[in-house]
Amino acid sequence: MADNVYDAIVIGSGISGGWAAKELCEKGLKTIMLERGKDIKHKTDYLEANKEAWDHPHRGGRTQEMIKNYPALKRDYPLNERNLDWWASDKDSPYTETKRFDWFRGYHVGGRSLLWGRQSYRWSDLYFEENAKEGIGVDWPVRYKELEQWYSYVEKFAGISGSKEGLPELPDSEFLPAMDMTCVEKDVSARIKEHYKGMRKMIIGRCAHATIPLNDRQCMYRDKCWFGCPFGGYFSTQSATLPAATATGNLTLRPWSIVTKILYDKDTKKATGVEVLDANDNKTYVYKAKVIFLNASTLNSAWILMNSATDIWPDGLGSSSGELGHNLMDHHLGVYAFGDAEGYDDKYTFGRRANGVYVPRYRNFFGDKRDYVRGFGYQGGGSRDGWGREIAEFNIGGDYKDALLEPGGWTFGMGGFGEILPYHENKVTLNKDKKDKWGLNILDFDCELKENELKMRKDMKNDAQEMLEAAGLKNVQAFDGDGTPGRGIHEMGTARMGKDPKTSVLNKWNQVWDAQNVFVTDGSFMTSAACQNPSLTYMAFTARAANYAVEELKKGNI
Repeated sequence: MADNVYDAIVIGSGISGGWAAKELCEKGLKTIMLERGKDIKHKTDYLEANKEAWDHPHRGGRTQEMIKNYPALKRDYPLNERNLDWWASDKDSPYTETKRFDWFRGYHVGGRSLLWGRQSYRWSDLYFEENAKEGIGVDWPVRYKELEQWYSYVEKFAGISGSKEGLPELPDSEFLPAMDMTCVEKDVSARIKEHYKGMRKMIIGRCAHATIPLNDRQCMYRDKCWFGCPFGGYFSTQSATLPAATATGNLTLRPWSIVTKILYDKDTKKATGVEVLDANDNKTYVYKAKVIFLNASTLNSAWILMNSATDIWPDGLGSSSGELGHNLMDHHLGVYAFGDAEGYDDKYTFGRRANGVYVPRYRNFFGDKRDYVRGFGYQGGGSRDGWGREIAEFNIGGDYKDALLEPGGWTFGMGGFGEILPYHENKVTLNKDKKDKWGLNILDFDCELKENELKMRKDMKNDAQEMLEAAGLKNVQAFDGDGTPGRGIHEMGTARMGKDPKTSVLNKWNQVWDAQNVFVTDGSFMTSAACQNPSLTYMAFTARAANYAVEELKKGNI
């Protein structure tokens, strides 16, 4: 565009950024999407999609050099030699920790839409109303009725497979055919339902996979999703929203573009555009637009807002309430249980199902009352051990190889996803004493689990063991492991929405109170966290906000 002027700017290209670009472009707005990292082309740039672990010198694992160079990423599974360049460099993009937070990011076109777990669940009003009922944080300014049509809208395009269950705590989606449970999962599910008289349920996971053909996409049950899917089997920016936006002729994609600030005009009380630091040539560029969608992911969006300080807003754009950067949430993990399933040695599975089972939250619902608030769900599954297992009787030689030709025993395991409350003191701030590769301020984290979460984890552990034993599993073991915030990779909060500009950063339409042509629709807008995976809710809010933004533009209101 002439003089770098567009109708709309979208900052970030992940799940919510992709949706923002698609919606704005399809509604006729000339849009530029700015991504701080490299481009990844659909299909051709999925270099690991057809490789196996044994094609790598370390079988896809990690080296001592990698451990040294990635002090944060090494804390969990993302550190591996297969798609290492899809995770942000700890060296180039460091952060500091007043209290430990495990921040795992992807800086490239598509962001974590190429890396996510794909579990997709609606919220009901049981979640939207809890803050108000319990006097925690601030009340959500929306309810399920307002969001229902937008859930349906994004589900039909994204493709969500699952089963209709009619659960008040977990509204049904617009489902594609569900993936099948394994024989063990079916029996465990039935036994849990019988033992708890229907008060606890185990269902097949609801996942963003095209189980039937959908817009030239279809899942092939390869379970190599986080290496990129050349079949477009799962929903990602590359497989779904980016092609739709590109097809309009209205999209400009600019990778290697680090947005350093949103430019604000105090006379019009609107944002005029953004400053961009080119990650390759280190030059600064300015892009202007009528409307800006901030979708850099929760913590990077908070960074951009805080870094957009002016003489009017010295703590950043959107800081007038004192809530910017605060109320940081995630889901706390690390609590799990597993056991052996006997009597299934004549049964096996077909394909590599890229999904598992789900136990929706049941604590503090329907008359249950605990000594903590909120609750947790479980994700897991049952399968047979494969060639990678250890066989105690054989350690080497022909007998060992022969034994590995036969499948091992059936096991079942599940892990908890618990809700973290929106504590004001859980926050991120700008650390101006340390810089990243490009000389920019970095984030400092001050976030921890508190008494409510620690009490919850006791139930997460005990309930998991109890359920598996009730389902007839043998040798059941339960563990409470590392629950450090960030490990769920479901960062939320820092720019919450609300009803009052004195207590929130955004209004009910995801607009920044202080600059209403700026919309924030990634996880930073979340007012509470619930316990289920949040990405489907980001999609719905993004589509809703984009529709509203275009209507307001037409009316001349923004």
